Amino acid sequence: MKIVVIGGTGLIGSKLVSKLGEHGHEAVAASPNTGVNTLTGEGLADALTGADVVIDVSNSPSFEDAAVMDFFTTSTRNLLAAEAAAGVGHHVALSVVGTDRLQASGYFRAKSAQEELIENSPVPYSIVHATQFFEFVKSMADAATDGDTVHFAPVLFQPIASDEVARAVGRVAVGAPLNATVEVAGPEPVRMDEFFRDALAGRNDPRQVVTDPHAAYFGAELGERTLLPGDGAALGEIRYRDWPGRDGTAK
Repeated sequence: MKIVVIGGTGLIGSKLVSKLGEHGHEAVAASPNTGVNTLTGEGLADALTGADVVIDVSNSPSFEDAAVMDFFTTSTRNLLAAEAAAGVGHHVALSVVGTDRLQASGYFRAKSAQEELIENSPVPYSIVHATQFFEFVKSMADAATDGDTVHFAPVLFQPIASDEVARAVGRVAVGAPLNATVEVAGPEPVRMDEFFRDALAGRNDPRQVVTDPHAAYFGAELGERTLLPGDGAALGEIRYRDWPGRDGTAK
């Protein structure tokens, strides 16, 4: 199959292009770096010519409320219209576990708007909700930093290696459209504050993790199970303690 990966030069996209290519598919990396811009529509028609599947793993360069809403709605409208014109048979999008429970956050309101556009489009679709990636440990800690302390709530989450996210998205992409949402998560739930306390220590990061029940995630306060997947989620096998990048060598 010809599979176009929007955001195909990023963390997940580049892994997808590689994995799909290894399985004999024609995997095309589409991003502004390769001349495809979903915000302006530049290069979209050419990239989608003959495509069977489009996978959207792109992300907004800005997380400011108005900017992120504009990115996801404009990009998704342009993409779905181009797919319908090209006769693409399957649209696959990567989103986040708990999106519907995080609507106090502008970022997750934008992700919900993206998903609604996909669900209401005539293009058959599958949406994959993933939990937080191991690779985001540093950026999550940086976002939660105040001086030399890092604030995390004592809530559960179930982080996953990006390799396993890419594998799950790829499996969905080569299958029949689900016209539904599925979830993928790490192998076990862990308490966020305790996880980051151990993770930063393992990186020799001197910042102190403070347990803060009101610590926000993308601007939203968290309940104990807000970030956890449901019972039917596909689970990865790699635990953080066994992940090669846990010492900070993977960004």
